[in-house]
Amino acid sequence: MTYAIIGFGSVGQALAKAFARNGIEVAVATTRDPESFAADAAAIGPTIIPKTLAEAVTADTIILAVRFERHQDVGRALPNWEGKTVVDAMNSNLPLEEMNGLLSSAFVSQAFSGAKLVKGWNHLLAATLATDPEVDGGHRVVFLSSNEADAISPVAALAKRLGFAPVDLGKLDEGGALVHARGRIWGPLIFKDLFKKEQ
Repeated sequence: MTYAIIGFGSVGQALAKAFARNGIEVAVATTRDPESFAADAAAIGPTIIPKTLAEAVTADTIILAVRFERHQDVGRALPNWEGKTVVDAMNSNLPLEEMNGLLSSAFVSQAFSGAKLVKGWNHLLAATLATDPEVDGGHRVVFLSSNEADAISPVAALAKRLGFAPVDLGKLDEGGALVHARGRIWGPLIFKDLFKKEQ
């Protein structure tokens, strides 16, 4: 399984740190030349590999960490995304009427024809995401949702490898709605981010 993070701002770099902490190789890309962010990638760790967008989208699992308004640019990088899992780690401030009445991830999925889209990692602030997810004997939660029944399992496995506690919320318009940012209204689970096992 190969991984890529598209977007190397605060969220993209925070996710890259999670990969680096666990020695997992991940490609990182933006729409810019990879030389422009190579030093930042090297500072995070040797498993963070700067690539062009065209190179990065050859990965099996691609995490979107771009500004919401740029996701369609990424979607145009491939004519068809069949066989890919795309993880939407973005949030939108657009009102529903500007997204055809859809929640943000359902709207995003339209730009990635053929892909299995999973919502995940969108509810953690970048500063929190950049830190070790093991906290006080617990683990930061990653809420996952998808309309593809078999898409969540491999993303949940990745979340566990990165030290998070994955929680399957079901489909995007059901449990997934609990963590979707809609306009300036946040889902009711958005700040529930730590799981502790009972002793």
